[in-house]
Amino acid sequence: MTEVAEVPVAERRGEGKRISHWIAGKSVAGTSGRSGPVYNPARGEQTAEVDFASVEEVDRAVQAAKEAFPAWRALSLSRRTELFFRIRKLVDEHRTDIAKLLTAEHGKVLSDAKGEVARGLEVIEYCCGMPELLKGSFSEQASTGLDVYSIRQPLGVVAGITPFNFPAMVPMWMWAPALACGNTFVLKPSEKDPSASIFAAELLKEAGVPDGVFNVVHGDKVAVDAILEHPEIRAVSFVGSTPIAKYVYETATRHGKRCQALGGAKNHMIVLPDADIEMAADAAVSAAYGSAGERCMAISQVVAVGDVADKLIDAIKQRIPKVKVGDGMSDDSEMGPLVTREHRDKVAGYVARTAEEGGTVVVDGRESAPEGDGFWLGVSLLDDLEPGMKAYDDEIFGPVLGVTRVATYDEAVTLVNENPYGNGTAIFTRDGGVARQFQFDVQAGMVGINVPIPVPVAYYSFGGWKASLFGDTHIYGPEGISFYTRGKVVTSRWPDPATSKVDLGFPQTR
Repeated sequence: MTEVAEVPVAERRGEGKRISHWIAGKSVAGTSGRSGPVYNPARGEQTAEVDFASVEEVDRAVQAAKEAFPAWRALSLSRRTELFFRIRKLVDEHRTDIAKLLTAEHGKVLSDAKGEVARGLEVIEYCCGMPELLKGSFSEQASTGLDVYSIRQPLGVVAGITPFNFPAMVPMWMWAPALACGNTFVLKPSEKDPSASIFAAELLKEAGVPDGVFNVVHGDKVAVDAILEHPEIRAVSFVGSTPIAKYVYETATRHGKRCQALGGAKNHMIVLPDADIEMAADAAVSAAYGSAGERCMAISQVVAVGDVADKLIDAIKQRIPKVKVGDGMSDDSEMGPLVTREHRDKVAGYVARTAEEGGTVVVDGRESAPEGDGFWLGVSLLDDLEPGMKAYDDEIFGPVLGVTRVATYDEAVTLVNENPYGNGTAIFTRDGGVARQFQFDVQAGMVGINVPIPVPVAYYSFGGWKASLFGDTHIYGPEGISFYTRGKVVTSRWPDPATSKVDLGFPQTR
């Protein structure tokens, strides 16, 4: 493999204005001559420069992973489990350090960032049970003298392409089960907030994970396409917008790879007339405006059934002034800035055109945005949205909550089911029969009942339906283990010891 220059630790973490790749157990400077800026969104200032990988640099990472695979695959489950307990311990010890990196580069408040690390850590903990997760099955005497059993084996080199909104958690959702299953990994994180991935690489090395098992390459479409087209990469996991998820899935599968590509969302929260209004309002505010709405499980559309709308909107309006927007490092901030200036302006544009399309701007977040150069936008509440309006149809991915009014439960469910996305949905009601009917009727991959953001625990799997998922398997949990392994069935017959002429060294009995 071509020799590459190692980068000092200070520069690896962005302190020296440069964030480089991680290949074969060390940080290496990029050689493509291309790079991108990394900002502190709260200050609107560039804090680092991240190297963008060339096709050749992606290949170096893949080759490092390929070379490391045979030994990693052969490592016993007990030894790999021991390493995973060390990884779990180190991530736990560095929760706050990782969270601060997230706040500095993404902008989310520190409490949200710590919550992100916690949800990623849950998947690492789940993978510590790999001896149980990777067990096969055995059938003795399937036919006379014949045994049949199944085993699961790793794929080889696999890759993950992850989004800006969860730069620690989503990579953990991928690399933890992939490594636990015996694969080696190449990660392409978002170029907007890349430092958490480099820190993860350092922690894995400190835990004792062999060089080359985990690699990180930064970049843009050049790096993405190099991963999707590389003949040595067996599987690709992706989380991002629906158009890119579709592109990733089609390109990866065209090149013979497994692919799970999780796309966008337009999550509806149905509120029935019998719902606890205070509970529903609290849920709507936290689920819509937490992490500045930059999460694929955010509630972006409330569907108010019957006469509940006015009461619910009043309750939400009462809570909105209490959502303090400020620097994520401040203890009293409840929502930080958006990730980039361009994204902030795009989100504000949806609020600006709502009235033109027939909607009602109840609260305009542009008017409450903090002063300063950060990428600030306050929270917005829009009423009277309907299908066909941009604010209703699009995945805004910002602190904008829309309200649609319908007369009946059936109309509400129809709205959810006719939406092209099917990531998550929720219903708020006191009626257990209706709730049970809803989980039967609704076409979405994750359903909350009086729970606004129904992200599954680590021992289930995360993923949507329709345009929210391209591929056959959801991420992490049992489906994640299945995705990163191949099944093999062995049928065996051995000579009968009673008739064998081989001296077995012990009495032969039937």
